[in-house]
Formats: sequence, C-alpha cells, structure tokens
Amino acid sequence: MTENNIDKRIKKVLYNREFLENVIKNLAKWVNETYKDSKDLIIVGLLKGSIPFLAQLIKDVTVDHIIDFMTLSSYEGAQKSKGSVKVIMDLAYDVMDKDVLIIEDIIDSGITIEKVVELLKSKKPKSVKVLTLLNKPTGRKNNYNPDKFGIEVPHEFLVGFGLDVKEKLRNLPYIGIFDEKTFDDF
Repeated sequence: MTENNIDKRIKKVLYNREFLENVIKNLAKWVNETYKDSKDLIIVGLLKGSIPFLAQLIKDVTVDHIIDFMTLSSYEGAQKSKGSVKVIMDLAYDVMDKDVLIIEDIIDSGITIEKVVELLKSKKPKSVKVLTLLNKPTGRKNNYNPDKFGIEVPHEFLVGFGLDVKEKLRNLPYIGIFDEKTFDDF
C-alpha cells in the first residue's frame, strides 16, 4: 500500500489488507474447529460493519452453515454509543435449538453485543457465541468479553474494513486511525 492509496482523513494505517486476511483465516480455523460437530450453525452478521469481515471469513469456513443478518443501532451517527440499542432488522431464520455464531466488526462499549446476545438467547438457541474481528476492551461500559477475537486494538477512533464515520469509509481495505479533526467534513 502506497501513501497515495491512503485516505487523507486517516492519521495512520494500523492493519493492512494482507494482515487482516491472515487474521481472518485463523479465525475461520477457529470456527471450523468449534463447530465441526454442529448440524445447525447459523452465522449472524451484524450489519453493516460486519460485511467485509464476514465476506472474508466464510471463504475459509468449511462447516455447513446458514447466514443471517441483524441490523442494530446504538450510535446513530455519533462518535460514541448512546447507550440504548434499537433493533432495525431482526433475523429471518428461527434460531431455536441451533448453534448461533454472531459476527461483529468491533466490540467497543459492549452495549450492543450484550443486548444482541441477550435477545438471541431469549429465542432458545442450542448455543450462542460471539466472534469479533476487533476487540477494544478499553472502551467497555460493561464486563462483556467475546468468545473469540482477532485483534485487540488501541483506544482510538478506527475506520475502514467495515468501520465507519457517519456511514462512510467502510470500504477502505485497511483499518486506520481516523483524524477526528476531519469529522465535521462529513
């Protein structure tokens, strides 16, 4: 990646495409091992941020699975979680007696993922686990910890590879530190 390919609103690239793809291959191995005996795995992507991670992950997931999605909101265009979680789109499939693997781009405050897990457990699945690409424990507002994560990240405003600023910059093929001085430019 050359300097010319880096968005000018990025202070520093932390993880390039190749690095992310290698991390995700290892996470796919974890999925294959964890669910090798599962007959009913539903992989639930949390929209919209999980799309790049999920798309890369399933290329190396060899166990049979169904993909479903949920859309939730706790940020509403802000830089920090508002503390309440709104379900905008629920699952299409019934998860009762099924293994559910939630795919998230980043766990920061922990508020959204805690509510999603609580909601899905109320639907009586066989199991619920959470796999996140990025884990930011310094941002936690609760004691939530994912079952598996790819990278523990610093307490910075990260964008790219699904992470956004006011719904933009998700398409960057890397993850970088956002220059907050440019926030009002959106």
